[in-house]
Amino acid sequence: MAAEHSVGFEPADRLAEDRESVRRRFWRKLKRVAAHLPFAEDLLAAYYCAFDRQTPRHVQASLLGAIAYFVLPFDFVADVMPMLGFADDAAMLATAIRMVAGHITNEHREAARAVLRRGVDEADVEAA
Repeated sequence: MAAEHSVGFEPADRLAEDRESVRRRFWRKLKRVAAHLPFAEDLLAAYYCAFDRQTPRHVQASLLGAIAYFVLPFDFVADVMPMLGFADDAAMLATAIRMVAGHITNEHREAARAVLRRGVDEADVEAA
């Protein structure tokens, strides 16, 4: 998965290859930071698309790479920095979503909204 154009993203590329690790880490991190994420709905919709069996493999790979970058414990801009902390995560996710936007369905978006309405604490139990 890592290629010349992904220099610096190798840890995310390696993590994205382990779907179950991404799944577990995603819910743990989302639970901690959801209240601070203005892009939480897009992130969740991308997650549901990435794990949807109907989604083409190349789309899953793109989204899993962006989600893996989100769950990494380190990145280019530390997540704890006010205002800037998730800017790199948002940029990575926005780029991936733009590339595969046609594959993120209304069902993925509705599932994301439902999680946000119920609360992440309840949702991660069923998804894990």
